[in-house]
Amino acid sequence: MREICDETGALLIFDEIQTGIGRTGKLFAHEHFNVTPDIMTLAKALANGLPIGAMLATEAVASAFGPGAHASTFGGTPVVTAAALANLETLVGEGIVGHCAETGAYFREKLLWLKERHDTVTDVRGMGLLLGLVLSDDGAPLVMGCLEKGFLVNCIQGNILRFAPPLIITREEIDALIACLDEML
Repeated sequence: MREICDETGALLIFDEIQTGIGRTGKLFAHEHFNVTPDIMTLAKALANGLPIGAMLATEAVASAFGPGAHASTFGGTPVVTAAALANLETLVGEGIVGHCAETGAYFREKLLWLKERHDTVTDVRGMGLLLGLVLSDDGAPLVMGCLEKGFLVNCIQGNILRFAPPLIITREEIDALIACLDEML
C-alpha cells in the first residue's frame, strides 16, 4: 500500500484509534509492518479515557496546514493534554507496551488451544491485546455466560468474540477467562 501511495501521490492514512497506544504490543500497530503512514489518527486510549483526539502527520503533510487551520473549540485543554502525556510516560516508562506484547502472545496461545479443543471455534484473529475468536455459531450465548461469571466480552458480526482487555491484564485473569470459555464451548 505504501508503494502504491508513493507512486500515485496519494496519502497513506492509518486510523489507530483502537489499535494505537500499545494495544497490539507496539506503541502503534503500523510498527508491526514497518510501514509509516503520512497521517495517523489517535484517540480513546491516548489520555486513558479522557476525551482527546489527535492527528499526527509527516512534516511534508503538516506543512500544508497554516496556523489555526486545524483546531477545535475545546481542543488541547491543559488537563487532558497533561493526562495524555502522563499516560504515555507510564505506558512506555513502566514497560506496559512490552507487557501487552507478551501477555497478548500468551492470550493468543490460549485462544488457539480453545480452537484445537472445540470444533465451534473456527479461527483466532488479531494481535497483542486486541483479539478475536471466530465461532461457527452465534456468540451471544457465550457473551451472556461470560457476563454471568464476571467477564465482559463483546460479540461482533454475530459470531466473533472480540477481546480488548485492560492493558494490565494478568496471565491469571486470562486463564480464568479461558477456563470459562472452555466450559461453555
